Amino acid sequence: MLVVDKEILGIDTARLDEAGAGLTAREIAQQPAVWPQIDALVASRRAALDAFLAPLLARTGLRIVLTGAGTSAFLGECLAPAMLGKGWRAEAVPTTDLVSGPQRFLQAAAPTLLVSFARSGSSPESLAAVTLADQLVGEVYHLIITCNADGELYRMARERGNAFAILLPDATHDRGFAMTTSFTSMLLAAALAFGVLAPGAAAASSAAADGLLASALPLLQSLVERRFKRVVYLGSNELLGLAREASLKLLELTDGQVVALFDSPLGFRHGPKTIVDADTLVVVLLSNDAHARRYDLDLLRELRNDGRAGRVLALSGRAEPEPGAAVVTLQGMEDAGELALALPYILFCQSFALLQSLALGLRPDTPSVSGTVNRVVRGVTIYPLEGDDHVSRG
Repeated sequence: MLVVDKEILGIDTARLDEAGAGLTAREIAQQPAVWPQIDALVASRRAALDAFLAPLLARTGLRIVLTGAGTSAFLGECLAPAMLGKGWRAEAVPTTDLVSGPQRFLQAAAPTLLVSFARSGSSPESLAAVTLADQLVGEVYHLIITCNADGELYRMARERGNAFAILLPDATHDRGFAMTTSFTSMLLAAALAFGVLAPGAAAASSAAADGLLASALPLLQSLVERRFKRVVYLGSNELLGLAREASLKLLELTDGQVVALFDSPLGFRHGPKTIVDADTLVVVLLSNDAHARRYDLDLLRELRNDGRAGRVLALSGRAEPEPGAAVVTLQGMEDAGELALALPYILFCQSFALLQSLALGLRPDTPSVSGTVNRVVRGVTIYPLEGDDHVSRG
């Protein structure tokens, strides 16, 4: 843990430990200090990384499959739009889909780079996805981005000639239930590895996040005090995957007591908007892309004019708030790309989820009261493609 402050989000660390929130709070708060380390790590491995990636990315027929389970899958959803914008054939396909329908999601004749994201590197679906890709795809390569040196996925990568592994610092291997530092660190590592974020981009995100942690506490506390029953996160393009992750964090840390949804600003009008009522908080993750931002602001204006939501809030990298709208503006992020914005944006959402969990009397480090949801998924049976026999891995 990098965080040694006596208070996190206005709460004494001893009280956080007593409340079963110490791990998660520290892992949220340490992120601005961790991101420059990720930047330096990828830079230090640049030559070897390029030797592996450059020949693959130069191939016009290469298929890039971004995969993981749960939060790790949402990393691919954040990255795919940016990678498509670079001209690559990139697709986000969760391991949970690859494992249940491998012949549907893996193409035997397409040279494939499988990019596997994994906090622990030991979830059964992550291991099975690698095995299935090797089994079904004629020419397959693996890029593993993981937080755990002891994980099976990292071990497998080191033993394969067709694989390259990026092992992130131990501080990124969250010990709390929810993925926080691991999510942002793997997102940053992949964005730097593929060049959709430039080297050094982490510095501005870190500074903006530090400023956000220092200034946003009164707002976060006021949101928690409202006890919203529903929260909706909205984002365009790369920020749609981030909205999905924000909604999952709130569901996880509140043990499902707060209903959390996600959508794009344009998609929200097509039915999901019916959920908005006086007990609903809507958070719009404003894009810095000029084209997408116009649609984001249109919906922000519409939601405020409707007057149905209990609160409408926007996070923004630019000081262009709609008149009268509640907007949290990040400092120094006016020209930042979506993935750089995503880092401080999700830190705000993680912080809200943590404080909401505490307000509900839960223990954020282990929020599942029933114990039926675990930090590393258990009880998954992996079935072979043919025959009736099965192999249990969890």
